[in-house]
Amino acid sequence: MGRRQATAQLDLELPEDDGMEQPSERQPAPAPRRVRAKPAENRPGWGRRIRRVLIWTGAGVAVVGAIAAGYQIDEFLASNPHFILPGGPDSTANPNFVVEGLRYTPRAEVMQIFARDFGRSVYLMPLAERRNRLLGIDWVENASISRRWPNRIVLRIAERKPIAFAMLPNVIAGRWAISEVALVDAAGVILRPPPKAVFSLPALFGIPRHDAPATRRARVGQAAELIREVQSYAGQISEIDVSDPEDIAVTELAQGRSLRLRLGNRNYLSRLSGFLKNYPDISKRLPNARTFDLRLDDHITAQDGGPNGR
Repeated sequence: MGRRQATAQLDLELPEDDGMEQPSERQPAPAPRRVRAKPAENRPGWGRRIRRVLIWTGAGVAVVGAIAAGYQIDEFLASNPHFILPGGPDSTANPNFVVEGLRYTPRAEVMQIFARDFGRSVYLMPLAERRNRLLGIDWVENASISRRWPNRIVLRIAERKPIAFAMLPNVIAGRWAISEVALVDAAGVILRPPPKAVFSLPALFGIPRHDAPATRRARVGQAAELIREVQSYAGQISEIDVSDPEDIAVTELAQGRSLRLRLGNRNYLSRLSGFLKNYPDISKRLPNARTFDLRLDDHITAQDGGPNGR
């Protein structure tokens, strides 16, 4: 008898298709994700904060201490008797107050500037202010002041050097007239003639006191340049006129005669030396001539004493 093949039927209920593609085979479940904990931030602890507080506190204490120490030193220098400048402004010889370089500057004016400093500590002396006042004296060109501890002051004064007598004009009854005779240095600073001092200098005309300092300085500068250039003849020049900066005139002594020479504004030495070399012949031809124009380097023109004195 033939074997009857048995069959079995398996009924499965499948879920409804939701439109998503089902995987053909089951995917393994993902491994659980390990989350590592972040290390705690390195925040300053109480120890560090305390150190900072101590540092700032120490710095503050040091600053306060330095201020207090400075105040005590300041008080000590200002009030201790060892630093007191002895004497007074009327002292003629004071080893604690030495003035060097004083010749024509009135000593009384210098001492008056420091009148308040005697009997006080040299530490309290305002050196810059005192120096500025010294420079306000006409004869003082430069000055320095130094403290010599504990209680000495040394002044060094550089005085101005006059180059001429300044014949300062003034208007009197509508006419120019000389109203004051002073001294003047190369920078155009008007200087008071010191008493009993003797100077062998030419007279300088043409620099009114009321002129602007820059104008006076420029005109006196021309006179100073002329004096330097004709140094070998400077002793024979008695007057210099800078009224016209383009035509400087000098009064020269030659053969016992006072001659007025117009030199222009350059070549002073060559023009003056050339004239003096030829003057013996000129004086014979024009014995009455006293004014000469030397502004042309190859000509000498007599402006008086003859009809044509060229």
